[in-house]
Amino acid sequence: MDFLRPASWEEALAAKAEHPTAVPIAGGTDVMVEINFDHRRPEYLLDLNRIELLREWEVGEENVRLGASVPYTQIMENLRAELPGLALASHTVASPQIRNRGGVGGNLGTASPAGDAHPALLAAGAEVEVESQARGSRFIPIDEFYTGVKRNALQPDELIKTVHIKKADGPQQYSKVGTRNAMVIAVCAFGLALHPETRTVRTGIGSAAPTPIRAKEAENFLNAALEEGGFWESGKIITPSIAKQFADLCSGAANPIDDVRGTAKYRRHAVGIMARRQLGWTWEQYRGAGRTLEGAA
Repeated sequence: MDFLRPASWEEALAAKAEHPTAVPIAGGTDVMVEINFDHRRPEYLLDLNRIELLREWEVGEENVRLGASVPYTQIMENLRAELPGLALASHTVASPQIRNRGGVGGNLGTASPAGDAHPALLAAGAEVEVESQARGSRFIPIDEFYTGVKRNALQPDELIKTVHIKKADGPQQYSKVGTRNAMVIAVCAFGLALHPETRTVRTGIGSAAPTPIRAKEAENFLNAALEEGGFWESGKIITPSIAKQFADLCSGAANPIDDVRGTAKYRRHAVGIMARRQLGWTWEQYRGAGRTLEGAA
């Protein structure tokens, strides 16, 4: 196994172009586990740790530009207001040591359906910026990024550069089910984001289908119910029947398997419970923000 260690982004792209099978490594929290257990033996490892560009983030007027190697700890400490769903997901990642090393780019590169960041990225509507030496950069909507079990839309000569995420304009939530509170792979996970500016709701489901997915039928139902019932304007409490239907549709969107972490039946049930609870939590936050604004006026 050869170890490639570029000093700049340009050198990294050149190395990836010359060795398309090279496996990128930054935090190493996924790749090194597979190598240590002899589940993977790449011909080349492409170490990206010297590239400062990948550890930078920028908060703009509308979006956050998040470098692929920004550690989860930095997201938790610095971007909680702008990216609340992703910050909550970051809290659930393994241990403090791993949160200090791992980043969103690793989750995206591995594309495991159990990756903790995926539901939050789906709910927020992120875009992934990738680049190759030959063709330059392109943006992949998060909905198009996951193509199969541990497969993504990257071409062999491309590297993940940046994740672009719209700053939260409403409440966001995230939760996952595991056998314990730390150092655990999710049995299933769920993320929810309210987008009051567009009067829409987005979801993200992890570890309950071959790829991370959205519950689009549930979103369409809830978007229509909130609009037709005037909920966005009034801020009134969402009725139990609407919450139940939304949860049932989220549960139905899951396509899980039985494995050592949990059964398919349990995963579907848990997704529905998380969806109903998160809808309640986010809507109460939205209603509270509305009452605060009305009081200030």
